[in-house]
Amino acid sequence: LEILVTILNENDNSPVFKQPSLTRTVPEDTKLYTTIVAREELSATDADLDTIYYELTTTVQGTDGYFAIKGVNNPEIYLQKALDYDKFNLTTLLLYARDRPVSSHDPTNMATATITIAMEQSDTRAPWFLPCTFLHTDTSVCISSPYSGRVNVSELSTDPLPLQPGPIYAIDPDSTIRDRIVYSIVGGNRDNVFSVDTDTGNLTMNKIVTSPDPFLLQVMATQASNVRKYSVASVEIKVLNKSLYPPYFEKGIYNGTVFIGLARRSFVCQAGDPSTPLMITAADDDFPDV
Repeated sequence: LEILVTILNENDNSPVFKQPSLTRTVPEDTKLYTTIVAREELSATDADLDTIYYELTTTVQGTDGYFAIKGVNNPEIYLQKALDYDKFNLTTLLLYARDRPVSSHDPTNMATATITIAMEQSDTRAPWFLPCTFLHTDTSVCISSPYSGRVNVSELSTDPLPLQPGPIYAIDPDSTIRDRIVYSIVGGNRDNVFSVDTDTGNLTMNKIVTSPDPFLLQVMATQASNVRKYSVASVEIKVLNKSLYPPYFEKGIYNGTVFIGLARRSFVCQAGDPSTPLMITAADDDFPDV
C-alpha cells in the first residue's frame, strides 16, 4: 500500500529584516524621486516563503508625505517632496513587513524596521540684508527695506556714513553654513564718490560732492565661497547743504485756552483771543526766507 502524505506549510514564521534599524543622511537639495534607501537593504525574508507586503509610516508630526516606498511589494524608499531644513531636519520612519495584505482578515505575522533620516543643510539661499521681514508665514524669504543716508555738499566725511534703518549688513541664512559675506558697490556710484568695506559693509566717502543730485547706490552682498549666491540692496544718499544753525522756537512760552466740553481734535485758541487758533512756530537761520 503506497500512502502519499502532503505536509501543509503553516504560517508560523514572521518576516525578518536584515537591518531592523538604519540611519541615512540626506542633503537638503536632494532631487525629487531620488532613492534614499535601496530595496536590497530593506527587503525582508520569510521562512514560510510568503509574499511580503510593506507599509511605510512616519513618527514625526509634520513630516508626512516626504518619503514613500516604490510599491506594496517594493520597500525601496525615495524622496517624493522637496526638503526644507527649516521645517525639519530629522525624522524617523517605520517600515512594516507583513506576510498578508493589510486588508486581509487571515492571521498575519509582522516585522518592523526603523529608518532614521537626518537632513544636511545645503547652500540653497542667497544672503539676507538686515533688518528684514519674513514674507507672510514663509521663513525662507525675508524682505529688506532700502537703506538711506545723507551727506553735505562740499564736505568730506571720514567716518562711516550713518544709514537708516541701520548699517549695511547681510548674513547667510543657511544657519549651519553661515558663509562669510563680501560687499561691493555695483551701480549708481557716479564719479566713484563712495566706497564700501568688503568685510564690514561700512560706506565711506572718497571725495566731496559738488552737485545736489542724490545717489542711488546698488550694494551687492556675495557669499565668499559661492559667488552665485548674492543679493543686491539699494542705498539712497541725499545730498544736502550743510546745516550751520539749529532750529529754534520763536517764543519761549506759548499760552493757549481750551473750553470744557470741546470735541476731540478741536483747536486750542490763543490765550486772550478765543477766535484765533494757537500756533507754535519755529525758525532756522539756515533758511532765512522760509
